[in-house]
Amino acid sequence: MISPIKNVDIFCTVIDNFGDIGVCWRLAQQLQAEYGLTVRLWVDDLASFAKLEPTLNTQLAQQVCQKIDICYWSKSDFVASIQPYDVVIEGFGCRLPDSFLQAMAQQTPPPVWLNLEYLSAESWTLDCHGLGSAHPNLPLTQYFFFPSFDSRGGGLLREQNLLQQRDDFLQNPQAQHNFWHSLNCTQALSVDYRLSLFAYENQAVAALLIALSQQQKTCFVAVPQGRVLANVNTWANTILKAGDKLTVGAVTVAVLPFLSPTQYDQLLWACDINMVRGEDSLIRAHWAGKPLLWHIYPQEEQAHLDKLEAWLGVSSNFMSPEWQNLQRAWVSESTNVALWATLLTQFSQAKPQHTLFSEFLGQQETLCHKLMAFCAKKHDAI
Repeated sequence: MISPIKNVDIFCTVIDNFGDIGVCWRLAQQLQAEYGLTVRLWVDDLASFAKLEPTLNTQLAQQVCQKIDICYWSKSDFVASIQPYDVVIEGFGCRLPDSFLQAMAQQTPPPVWLNLEYLSAESWTLDCHGLGSAHPNLPLTQYFFFPSFDSRGGGLLREQNLLQQRDDFLQNPQAQHNFWHSLNCTQALSVDYRLSLFAYENQAVAALLIALSQQQKTCFVAVPQGRVLANVNTWANTILKAGDKLTVGAVTVAVLPFLSPTQYDQLLWACDINMVRGEDSLIRAHWAGKPLLWHIYPQEEQAHLDKLEAWLGVSSNFMSPEWQNLQRAWVSESTNVALWATLLTQFSQAKPQHTLFSEFLGQQETLCHKLMAFCAKKHDAI
């Protein structure tokens, strides 16, 4: 069956944590590469976007990058004459320009308009997935599309060949050697296990590193440059920056430069334990199939704890109660060194469980597949 969808607009407001643009950029690339769509990505902060895509020219208002049209979204001076595409995706509730909404309403048929929501395992998202909301003044309906760990929801972003690429990497010692060598971190090859640490500010970091430094097995901790580095520096009692390494007892900490999405995937594959944050890195950690601890984005009135418990509920068939307690301790920023000393013993049991969870999720249809099917159905119904 030939899809009626030929082109897609994606709008994204860049948040300083890069999760929003990370998801939208992956989505744009997959829609273009796997479905042959013409994709136009509107971004309000090219400088931040360029950290994920270094080939981007931040001085150009319009350019083609990775076969995708990248347009600078100037919210104060948006071009009103732009013709919307077949599908318009509003990334995470970013407000579309009024002139663009007017143009959408004047088209026959109007575009299929989606609000791509944040990922959550909370049950209410399944009830809201796919629901429409009529615009108060224009003949337009916006549909809510929720990514999900549940097959009834909107799926998860996963490129067609990603899991095979992961397996090829893990079965190729030379590829792993080349990866660590490219980061000037060949020490990672000679330790007992490797851990990636990507988090928001977290008071548990010092206790974790103290525990790791006191154990018999040697550990290499790769810290991608970011907000958690402040806590690492507190533990180290010095100022570490990208490229620096520090060994204390059994642990070696290495601060990595900002990684490309491909490099970050390889880091997750190459490590034995992955500590991740936000949404994009959480999803990528699931595809790595390794034990993970998630630092969920803190919200007012502890609302993030409900989201955490919902995710723990979904993953309860695959994670031991002990690992789930470590997860809760990570989010609550526990400074109990004795608790973090149990990480290694829990890791051995958690490894096959997380592999099974990854395989379970990998059997579900992807977000792109579900999104395309949803849009085609709505397009035909107009």
